[in-house]
Parts: sequence; structure tokens; C-alpha cells
Amino acid sequence: MRFLIGWDDEAEAELFLLYLNVDGNEAVTAIGKEALLNQAQSGREWDAVLVTTGSPDSETAFDVFQKIRRLLPGCPIVGACRTDEIFRIAQFMTNGLRSYVIRDAAGDFLFLLRATLESAVNSVRAEREQLIAVKLREEIESVRKLQESIIPRDLDSPSGYKICGHYESSQIRVLGGHPVTLAGGDYYDVFMLDNKRMVLLVGDASGHGMKACMSIMTMHTLIRMIRGNAYRNTALFVADVNRRLCEQRIVNEEGGFITLLYAVLRTDTHKLQWTSAGHPSPILHNLNSNSVDRLVAIDEGSLPLAITPDAKYQNCTATLPPNSRLLIYTDGLEEAFPETDHSHEQYGFAGIAATLQASQNEPLPDAMRKLFEDSSAYTVGSGRHDDTSVVMLERK
Repeated sequence: MRFLIGWDDEAEAELFLLYLNVDGNEAVTAIGKEALLNQAQSGREWDAVLVTTGSPDSETAFDVFQKIRRLLPGCPIVGACRTDEIFRIAQFMTNGLRSYVIRDAAGDFLFLLRATLESAVNSVRAEREQLIAVKLREEIESVRKLQESIIPRDLDSPSGYKICGHYESSQIRVLGGHPVTLAGGDYYDVFMLDNKRMVLLVGDASGHGMKACMSIMTMHTLIRMIRGNAYRNTALFVADVNRRLCEQRIVNEEGGFITLLYAVLRTDTHKLQWTSAGHPSPILHNLNSNSVDRLVAIDEGSLPLAITPDAKYQNCTATLPPNSRLLIYTDGLEEAFPETDHSHEQYGFAGIAATLQASQNEPLPDAMRKLFEDSSAYTVGSGRHDDTSVVMLERK
């Protein structure tokens, strides 16, 4: 730490250098008003300043104190007053003096200076960190609201189907254990292309914060712009989205990418067509047999979006049987794990399947809510470390 000492006694000032210039600290003494002000406006950075509160007189000392506050805003100032002048400290304290020591006749106050100055510096730093934490929470909250503004609140179910969706962000804890709900890159959407075709999609941008949020909003805008184009299958649509996203620096700079599951359901034939861009495959729950299966194995050759414009994608199809449920989700659901488990064993497909089977006779919204509850409970209080989005569809 670097201390500036404004003093009126050269002998004591010399002692200050012996006591304070240790353990990496640096102290500079200035004798008299002019020398002190010259040091304060020299452009050097100071961690704390020590001033006398009565030399050469109280009015001059207070004037110097105020000038230093203006010259070094945010720098803590510690006062030193004689025993018979302590009543004057109130004026300094109400105007921003951080702390003070009493100049006893024996000079024992010298032994308190280092601790007092370091305490003042640490106190100011803690306050700044707390203020930054508050600003950080506010910033994250504003970004999170921006992200959630594109996630649909209500999903309309076509005839013969029920549909619901839900998103939850991950959380971190900052100063004082305060929870901060992070802005992330998860996203889902459901909409009708026409009266017979319904789109279901779930996306997940890498990382958290503003970049992930803007990446997912870019994809959302792009999909909404080109959704009316006549694509023969979902793979062609995803390939087009990928080529366009590769042109967006906000998405792919610093290795950013987006995983996507894009599906189109024909509500008249119950035929599902989908394409995965590095995303977990859909899960089908047959309510009659209570069996739970992935519709296809995850295609490891399927690249996420915004990595290369020439990426190839696979078109997959299946028919949804009567009395079945379809689950599409982001990996935050199955990657939940307890922090106390050093093996990081995840909730995984087995956990998802067990929850779905246990919710066989529950209404669709309750079955979806149980997925969030069970995966969160699996973490034993630590919470999911990634955003989680789920869309569930039920064919009655």
C-alpha cells in the first residue's frame, strides 16, 4: 500500500517511515501544507492519506483536508488530533474523514498508524466491492429480463395436443451470500407455421451474460425472419440458419456457438421431423407402456451453429404415438450434479427417465415441474450450474 503523510513534526515524520515502509508498503511524508498539497496533486496514486487536524490551526487543517478530498476522491483520509482537540474531529468526520488516531504525548499512537491506515484502505475496498456487486446484480438482472422477453409466456396447444414450456436460469452467490440469477443463453419457442405445422425449438448459446443473451436474440430474430421460407426439411432450415449466424460476430467471436434442436410437427399426421445442431436428441415417453427412449442417439457429428458455414445436418423423422409425451430440453437439465460429489455424476438421462415414469399419471404441467424439482434436488442444494429450458408436448 502507498501512504501519504502530511505532518508538522520532522522527527516524528522520520519515525513514520521506519514503521510504515515494511511488508511492501510505501510511505511518503510531506512537512507543511504546501508540500502536502503538492504531493496530493502530483498524479501519484495513494491508498490512504494521514493528515493532522490542528496544524498549524484547526481552520487551516480543515481547509487542507477538504482540498485533499477534492484532489483524491475516493482515497480514504485518516486524521491525527491531539487529546485537547478531539472535539474538533466531529467536523472532519461529518465531511468524509474515514478514521482518526489521537496524538498522545508519549507518541504511542505511532504503533497504531499502520493498522489504522490499512484498516481504512480495506474498509474502502470492501465498500467498493459491495457497490460493484450491487451494480453487477443490477446489470445481470437487466440482461436477464432482456433474454426472458423473447421466451414465450403462454403456449397455444393445437387440437389433440397439450404443450407447455419453462425456463430457469442458473445462480451464483456473491458478496454476503446474495444470490444472483444469471442471464444466460437458453431459449425456447413454439409457433405455428400454418394450420397443420407447428415448430418446436430449443437453443443454448455458450457462456453466460450479455454475449450469450445477444447471441440467442440474434438467432431468435433470424429464425423469425426466415421461418416462412419453403424448406423441404428441417436440416435445410438449420443449415441456412447456421450459414447466416456464421456471419454474425456477436455469436462466433471468442469461440462462441449455439446448439439447437429444431422440430416441425404435422398435427394432422402426427409426424415429427427434427434436426439437431449439437443438441441433445428429443425424448419420447410412451404413457401406455411407461417406456422412455431417445428418438435417436445423439449425432456426435452434428456441429453447433456458428462454427463453420459448411456444416452438414441430419434430417430425422418419427411418428408420435397416441398417449405419448415428447420432451426437448437444454443440457442444463441432465448435467445437474451435486457439488459435494467429486465424481460429478450427473442427473442424466436416467434421472430424466425416472422422473418421467414417476409422473406417468400426472398432468403435463406437473410432469414438467417435477423434472425441474427432481434435477434441482439431485444437486443437494448447490443448484443447477447451467440454464435449463424444457418444452413438453403431449399427444392425447
